[in-house]
Amino acid sequence: MIVEETEVVVIGAGQAGLSSAYFLRRFGFEPVVLDAGDGAGGAWRHRSPSLTMDKVHGIFDLPGVPRDPEVDGRRSVAEVVPAYYAAYEEELGLDVVRPVKVTSVRRDQDGRLVLATDAGEWSARAVVNATGTWTRPHWPYYPGAAGFEGRQLHYASYRGPEEFSGRNVIVVGGGASAMHVLSEIAGIAAGTAWVTRRPPVFRDGDFGENARREAVALVEERVRAGLPPQSVVSATGLGYSTVVREALAKGVLHRLPMFDRVTAHGVTWSADSGTGGFLAADTIIWATGFRSALDHLAPLRLREPGGGIKVDGTQAVKEPALQLVGYGPSASTIGANRAGRTAARNVRGYLTSRPARPAA
Repeated sequence: MIVEETEVVVIGAGQAGLSSAYFLRRFGFEPVVLDAGDGAGGAWRHRSPSLTMDKVHGIFDLPGVPRDPEVDGRRSVAEVVPAYYAAYEEELGLDVVRPVKVTSVRRDQDGRLVLATDAGEWSARAVVNATGTWTRPHWPYYPGAAGFEGRQLHYASYRGPEEFSGRNVIVVGGGASAMHVLSEIAGIAAGTAWVTRRPPVFRDGDFGENARREAVALVEERVRAGLPPQSVVSATGLGYSTVVREALAKGVLHRLPMFDRVTAHGVTWSADSGTGGFLAADTIIWATGFRSALDHLAPLRLREPGGGIKVDGTQAVKEPALQLVGYGPSASTIGANRAGRTAARNVRGYLTSRPARPAA
């Protein structure tokens, strides 16, 4: 049974979802925002308590309501950002319904999109999907990993350095998450090793607006072609952020190439890899990123042969009633606000060109 019929539903109340809701209201809509979290903050509420405001790189103000610039840099982002998002929702009077998990989205015979959730069903003329990536941590496959007798965890479960005291830790990944972990566990762990598939690229200078737009454009090229999006950091490189400088100062950024196999007590490289040999470890931290959380959209059959969803800006090419924000270029804080504005404009254009009900 349909719980509610509405014009627009936004799925997700992280930065991309709240930005979309803000611009939709500017254009005269009253979107219903469905959020799976128990409270405000999106993915930020799940970050490690050790990730403080002076360590994180790339928190952007939501449109219309700036953050307090005087926040203590030693406070955890998992505390500060959710509080900001909660105040934002309240100040704007957004209709955020939570916790509601959307399990599927399908098109009905009237051309509306029906959202099945664990709290009933919603029917909408247009949907903005802003489910992000945090709920889909990426665990790459490597031979022997299932037989490792130590501990393996993904960065999504990392909660600070103390639990790694006295342990030999391998950190896998070349992005900001790996930098965060390495900068904290160095000097606490008995030993650390940093492993990446490709040599890291460190970026000098300020990452200004033009550089950000160029990075987003590189990711957009892939999603326009229907290919799975790559992370924005793969296009930007690593800047000399606080955590990068800390890791450099502690001498732990000596990159090793990707190992060939995981054994019961460590990892090995083949002789022809240029490294060769065995490295003992009792912990592997996979700082290997996330994938887009889009399984609920499967009934719409949006996937291309290349594995991605073809998107033009934020418009799902195969489904005119659907906008994707927090996907591809807008999966980072760099592009999320701009994507919210684009999605709202697209929704307005779509809904004003179509009658509320099909002609009899």
